[in-house]
Amino acid sequence: MTFPLVKKPSKGYDVAAVDEFIARVQSGESDVSSTDIRSAAFPVVKGGYSIVDVDVALERFEDTVAEHEQRELISRSGADGATSEARALAQAILNRIVREPRKRFRGAPLLTYGYNRTDVDEFTDRIRAFYTDRHLLSRSDVRDVTFRPQIGGYHEGQVDLLLDELVRVMLAAK
Repeated sequence: MTFPLVKKPSKGYDVAAVDEFIARVQSGESDVSSTDIRSAAFPVVKGGYSIVDVDVALERFEDTVAEHEQRELISRSGADGATSEARALAQAILNRIVREPRKRFRGAPLLTYGYNRTDVDEFTDRIRAFYTDRHLLSRSDVRDVTFRPQIGGYHEGQVDLLLDELVRVMLAAK
């Protein structure tokens, strides 16, 4: 699979790194999980693959692999077991996001950048509305959200983990 190249001096994903990863995903021989696909990162270089096109393809791969993982979970645990696992994960997410604003996640280490607390709190309010009022929120909204940096902001790893888990819940509910 190839992707459009951006024209130099514009930057895109490193061609060799993307090609190697896509080959692993498509081979079916390696054990690449939906989480591996969601967290894939590639060096950015001048004249590489179009970032948007690669990201769209990775989302499709992630959806396909997640559906396969969900079928395997149902075959191992039964539909009730798979549903209860997704519900437990959804409840853990909800428990986190109903906390008081500015206290929903651990702070970044002293004098380092984290995610802007206001940005994250606003997005977690959208997640809460999705849960409680069924407001529209897509997997792409979750995958594509970005937060401004802030000294003393929220710990990035903790926020990213919650977003990854939310995508897992959304894929399981599909």
